[in-house]
Amino acid sequence: MNLIVQKYGGSSLSNAHRIKRVANIITKSKDKGNNIVVVVSAMGDTTDDLINLAHTVTITPDDRELALLMSTGEIVSCTLLTMAIRSLGYKAISLSGGQAGIMTDGEYNHARILDIDPERITKELNSDNIVIVAGFQGTNNKMDITTLGRGGSDTTAVALAAKLKANICEIYTDVEGIYTADPRIVPNARKIPNIAYAEMLELASYGAKMHPRSIELGALYNVPILVASSFTESSGTLINWGDNVELVNRVTGIAHDRNVAKITVSGIPDTPGIAAALFEPLSEKAISVDTIVQNSGIDNIADLTFTVDRNDLSAAMSIIRPVTENMGARSCESDSTLSKVSIVGTGMQNHPGYASLMFKSLYEANVNIEMITTSEIRITCIISEYSVESAVLALHNAFHLEQVD
Repeated sequence: MNLIVQKYGGSSLSNAHRIKRVANIITKSKDKGNNIVVVVSAMGDTTDDLINLAHTVTITPDDRELALLMSTGEIVSCTLLTMAIRSLGYKAISLSGGQAGIMTDGEYNHARILDIDPERITKELNSDNIVIVAGFQGTNNKMDITTLGRGGSDTTAVALAAKLKANICEIYTDVEGIYTADPRIVPNARKIPNIAYAEMLELASYGAKMHPRSIELGALYNVPILVASSFTESSGTLINWGDNVELVNRVTGIAHDRNVAKITVSGIPDTPGIAAALFEPLSEKAISVDTIVQNSGIDNIADLTFTVDRNDLSAAMSIIRPVTENMGARSCESDSTLSKVSIVGTGMQNHPGYASLMFKSLYEANVNIEMITTSEIRITCIISEYSVESAVLALHNAFHLEQVD
C-alpha cells in the first residue's frame, strides 16, 4: 500500500465549503488504496489575524505565548477537516504537531525540526485512520509549543514524508503548479511540468511558491514533491532530481520577492571582526541576512549594506543600532521599499551571456539595480518594489519563457 503525504494551504481551507472539497479529494485518494497523512495550514488569513490581535493586546508579545497563540490556527483547520472526513464515512484522527511526534529546537517562532517520532502516526495508519496533522508547529524539550516560521507547513509535510518514507509528498495550493513567472504579473507564463530540486530551491528562496526548507529536505531525503491545485484537476509540477543528461542553455523561471528591506551601515572600521560583530547578534535572534555588499574606502573606513526580510527589519534595526554606535559608525539607515527579481536555471552554468542580457533587459525597462547577488544557477537583482512588474515582464520576454500554443 502506498503512503502519500498531502499538504493543504490556507486558501484551500478558507471556509467550510472548501474544507468539504478537500475532504472529498482526500477520500478519493484513500479509495485508491493509499494510506494518507495530511498536513494543514491555518484557514485563510488566520495566522495574520492572530498576530495582529496579539499586537492590539501588547506592543511586544512574549515569544512563547505568541507561538502558542499562532499554533491554534492549524488546530482549527486540523479538527474541522477531520470532522468533514468522518462525515463522509471514513476513519480519521487529528493530531497536533506535538502529538504527531514533531520535536524542534528551542526557538519559539522560528523553530527548526530536530526529529520526528513516527510511532503515533504509524499506529493510527495501522488502524486504517486518515491522519490529519497540524502543520507549522512542534514541541521543544520543555514540551512548549513552537512554530516553524512562515511556510512552516510545507516543511512539516516534507519532513513527515521523509520520516515515514512516503512515496510522494503532494502540496495542494491555489495555483496549478510552478510557473515560469507569477501568472498574476505575466499572463502567458508557462507551467513547468518537471523541475529539479536545485532550480526549485533557488526559485523558492527568491520568491516562488514553495518554502526553501521544504525543498532542502526533499532533496536530502529524495522525497518527490508534487505542487498542484486543490481547485482543479491539473497535473501540477513534480519536483525531483530530474534527469542526468547534459543541461541545455536555458533559464527555467523568473522569481520575485517583495519582502525585502535593506540596512546600510556607513563609516565603519575596515578591520577583522567587524562583520562578525554585526551579524552574530542577528543570527542569535534567528534573523536571516541575505545579500551583503561591502565597499572599502580610504583610511580603512568601509560601508556595509545587507538585506533582511521586511518583517524582520524593526527587530534587526533595534539590534544593529547599538552595535554600530559602539563601533563609531557614521550612520545606520534602512529602506523597506525594495524587492528582489531573479533568473534561475541549471542551464546557466558555464555559459556566458545570461547576466548581460538580464542587465540590458532591466535597463531597457527603466529598472534601476541597487544590488546584485549570484549563485551558479541564479542571478538576483535588488530593485525598487515599484519596479517589480516591469522587471518580471521584461525578463520573461527577454528569455523567451512564454506559453507556446
